[in-house]
Amino acid sequence: MEHKTSPEKTISAKFTQAAISFARLSIVWLLIIFLLSVFELSYNGVVHEFPKSFSGVIFWSFFNDLLFWCKWLIYPFVIYTVLYLFSQKFARVAYCVFIVVIAIIQLCLVTYFTTSLLPLGADLYGYSITDIKQTIGASGGISFIEIIAFIVLLCSLISALWFLAPRIRVKRYFAISLPAISLLVVMIGLPAFSNPGNFKSDFANNLVINKSDHFWTASYKHFFPGQDDIDIYADSYISDYGNSGKDKSVVFKYTDPQHYPFLHSDSAADVLSPFFKSNPTPPNIVIVLVEGLGRAFTNEDGYLGNFTPFIDSLSGKSLYWKNFLSEGGRTFAVLPSILGSLPFAKNGFLELGDGMPTHLSLLSLLKYNGYHTSFYYGGDSKFDNMKTFLQKNATDEINDEKSFPAGYVRLPAPNGFSWGYNDKELFRHYLLTRDEKATVPQLSVVLTVSTHNPFAINEEDKYLQQFEQRMTKLGFNDAKKNEYRNYKLQYASILYLDDALRGFFNAYSKRSDYNNTIFLITGDHRMPEIPMSDKIDRYHVPLIVFSPMLKRASQISSVSTHFDISPSLLAYLHHNYKTKGPSLVSWIGQGLDTNRNFENLHNYPLMQTKTDIIDFISGEYHLNGDNLFKLNAELGEDPIHDDDKANQLKNAFDQFKKRNNMVITGNFIIPDSIHQHYNPVKGK
Repeated sequence: MEHKTSPEKTISAKFTQAAISFARLSIVWLLIIFLLSVFELSYNGVVHEFPKSFSGVIFWSFFNDLLFWCKWLIYPFVIYTVLYLFSQKFARVAYCVFIVVIAIIQLCLVTYFTTSLLPLGADLYGYSITDIKQTIGASGGISFIEIIAFIVLLCSLISALWFLAPRIRVKRYFAISLPAISLLVVMIGLPAFSNPGNFKSDFANNLVINKSDHFWTASYKHFFPGQDDIDIYADSYISDYGNSGKDKSVVFKYTDPQHYPFLHSDSAADVLSPFFKSNPTPPNIVIVLVEGLGRAFTNEDGYLGNFTPFIDSLSGKSLYWKNFLSEGGRTFAVLPSILGSLPFAKNGFLELGDGMPTHLSLLSLLKYNGYHTSFYYGGDSKFDNMKTFLQKNATDEINDEKSFPAGYVRLPAPNGFSWGYNDKELFRHYLLTRDEKATVPQLSVVLTVSTHNPFAINEEDKYLQQFEQRMTKLGFNDAKKNEYRNYKLQYASILYLDDALRGFFNAYSKRSDYNNTIFLITGDHRMPEIPMSDKIDRYHVPLIVFSPMLKRASQISSVSTHFDISPSLLAYLHHNYKTKGPSLVSWIGQGLDTNRNFENLHNYPLMQTKTDIIDFISGEYHLNGDNLFKLNAELGEDPIHDDDKANQLKNAFDQFKKRNNMVITGNFIIPDSIHQHYNPVKGK
């Protein structure tokens, strides 16, 4: 008698077969992930350095790989099973294609990290296509060898999946349990990556992250953001985020938080007058923003050594903030934070483009008070919407690569791409176009570019030789010299920039307006292409305020940020030269702290990339995501576990985010009446 198999048993058998087939391919996928990590660790070790506690780095790297594999396994399993019920071959081919694509993306993300030393996240979506093309061009594009390597990798992956997978023996119970484990991991909600967080270098902490897990998790959060459940209108809302009532920091009195979330009374004190002698006429102001200038390699106590001898000598004659912070981890944040003390919005204030809400800035307010304003940049000022921001602030002159006449030298273009004109030529262009006998005071902003990746500079051999001489002068042994040579182009570009600044100040000192000029020098962020020691290192930059008008120099250890520059400059000019400004302002900054001793009176957010507002400082503490660090007197930091303090910072941080989100959803920065009064001229 013939026995017929029930449909239920047939489906059950097919499901089991699908699970076994899926498990075989998935095991190969896991092996590919491990091999890519071995490649990443080895490649970064050769190109950069092998971190201390390398065995721990290997362990946590593989653990994060396994976590990534488990967490994402459930999604292709569901699709694979459905396809398998209709066509076994098509299901296998589709999954193989999926694995190959994911592996290629992983390799690209590893390559990006090796170049930038930062894992790529949702910040990719914060850039325009034009900006991405320009950045890829700067990194050198794709070489012929890389194309060949890509083809070899592709063939190897396909062969491994197609021929190795069927030979792997998988037990039925193991195959069925895999998707269940994956579902459990997803339901538990494990973080995007896991590591102890106490490696002594941020490079090692970033190295162990599975780059695909980081990218896909960040992408998901970008497109499907969670809702913030804090109500800024609740009774418990503190009038100034981050202030605990136990410190000396300024508490802003917000006047209309429902319509203007950052509008408050101007309370910035004039802290600069005690250091300056007063001249009869308002001073010229020159702000030099140096690409990638970090404290790690600047001045005598930089932990990587002093590779800026001229800046060091200038600091000794200046007001020098050694524990200063940028507000962004990339250049996109520098103009809004320094010139406008403005919120970040969603992807940085500049990314709002033509939709930037009306606001005031150092540019527009000094223009209102009779200053001539100008901007100088060796590259394309349209990058990151800088030109749009400058135009909205009625900048009188915007000088970029299109304004350079014939006879000026551009940066080298080793891969067919150049960022623009080198820093020496930028300063020369500035000096030749600024009238030293101008009858009105000048505000000039100069943004350098030579210390940007790919660090291709003019006179490269000269500065590579200076790099070798500098290491000897700093007393490096042979082992340390070899380690630093992994970044010889970066250090050579730093020495080049330092030399360009020396020439700029030497030439400026011969001008008739030199004695009535205040210079500010700071980095837009710390250069990330040299490994960083910790999370705060990315923002740690110097601030140097130099002028022949200075009565005395001072080294200042207290913490301030880019947000504080404009409020303090305007308070100084108002007190000494009667410049006018509104009584209501929207500065996030409270003003520079000039205390010579280490302290931090500020409670500020920091924006790492165009999509990552994950850092917040308050007092001696730094919150990075869910991790809490305590700052020391050298602005280094150590991880600590203090739930009460972490929750306090998270609450303050969330309150800032609430206000910031109101800007994104259409609220205003300042009333039109204030803007029209103090910024009456439309941008050119």
